[in-house]
Amino acid sequence: MYLGLDLGTSGVKALLVDASQTEIAVGHGPLTVQRPHPLWSEQDPLSWISACESAIGQVREQAPKEFAALRGIAVSGQMHGATLLDGDDRPLRSAILWNDGRAQAECAELEARADFRGIGGNIVMAGFTAPKLRWVDKNEPEIFAKTRKVLLPKDFVNLWLTGEYVSEMSDAAGTLWLDVAKRDWSDALLAATGLTRDHMPRLVEGNQAAGTLRGELAQSWGVGNVTVAGGAGDNAATACGLGIVKPGDGFLSLGTSGVLFSVTDRFASNTDGAVHSFCHAVPNTWHQMGVILSATDALSWLSQITGQKPADLAALVPNNPAQPSPITFLPYLSGERTPHNAPDATGSFLGLRRAHGLPDMVQAVMQGVAFAFADCCAALDQCGSLPDTVWVAGGGSQSEAWLQIIASATGLTLKIPQSGAQGAALGAARLAMLATDDANSQDVLNVPKAEKTIHAAQQSQQLYAGCYQTFKDAWTN
Repeated sequence: MYLGLDLGTSGVKALLVDASQTEIAVGHGPLTVQRPHPLWSEQDPLSWISACESAIGQVREQAPKEFAALRGIAVSGQMHGATLLDGDDRPLRSAILWNDGRAQAECAELEARADFRGIGGNIVMAGFTAPKLRWVDKNEPEIFAKTRKVLLPKDFVNLWLTGEYVSEMSDAAGTLWLDVAKRDWSDALLAATGLTRDHMPRLVEGNQAAGTLRGELAQSWGVGNVTVAGGAGDNAATACGLGIVKPGDGFLSLGTSGVLFSVTDRFASNTDGAVHSFCHAVPNTWHQMGVILSATDALSWLSQITGQKPADLAALVPNNPAQPSPITFLPYLSGERTPHNAPDATGSFLGLRRAHGLPDMVQAVMQGVAFAFADCCAALDQCGSLPDTVWVAGGGSQSEAWLQIIASATGLTLKIPQSGAQGAALGAARLAMLATDDANSQDVLNVPKAEKTIHAAQQSQQLYAGCYQTFKDAWTN
């Protein structure tokens, strides 16, 4: 039996699978985000442990006999979060999350200090870990001085599981302290932030053993010797869950944020287009990503405004809309990454008229997100890593209308996987399986069967092309 833990922003999912990757039990533990000031986004690291305990407790209750046969665990985690620990492994402050924007001024400082783009493969953005630490150094110097270890969220969970400081390549690449080509910490990038290797966990590959489950937990859970794998950042774990590990493979995630993910066989970057270039969770493999900060979150925002559930709003749009929405929506409710790198960007509806109704606005939201993905496609195409066909993941992928709009706006062919366990939790469970040496990657990291494939009709692409130009003009103006 193998346990995948997916530490997200809103909760933890625990997935127990057997050797055939059949789902045995699932548990969930909720999380909340604290926003004490504008642009701030924080969580108590100890709440991650409580959520894990809750989710694992549900799995144990559902399948006690199967859980007792547990052999491996891996954690997928929200990326970029800064967890600062003292010498006794106690958090010194709340963790600063991936969607925290307070460190904008510190980005330019770090860019001037070291070659973050060339070595780290990415623009220094406020969401990444390094500028967060520079902010703490400047604004909370007493906390910075007491910091002995800096861990990412999933690695704090791994510390709880194993008692060891361990990270892996895909998540570590999101700190901006990793030499992404060499898959090792960069002394130069650490020094630019006032840190050294001593502040960092050791590194393993995501499918390698990071440690073993602490005896106290093993005894409490009634399990034997359990291997804990390196795990993965959330998007790399989702890729593993979909079997997206070969160069040329890709997926599109329509979740709270949006991701267009493409696997490569070497390190390459396009910082001019704000493309993220990271290590994958499996050896000798990298990936590039276009990231948009508001995908389904844009529909959730409209849901809050209208008092209707997101699913009810999505149902207002037919599966194959005959025409694009006449309204232009800029989905920059939380700023934007690819291709603009604009944390201060704002969202807007343009072209509203008295005759327009809620269905027009819902379709405009879907359309605006689709055009943001089209921007990501252009950025990946500039560096030669844009796939023609991608698998889809995330809660928004349940809306066929939204997927059809995305296909029409981007020209991508979208594959919908058959129902069943996919995504980050399954990806983590697969990495746990590999870390125990119970199977090889060719047998474990396979792609799902497609339930449906969505193509963009040439006529619809032409219709959306004009609206896309209006969308781009709205940004520049």
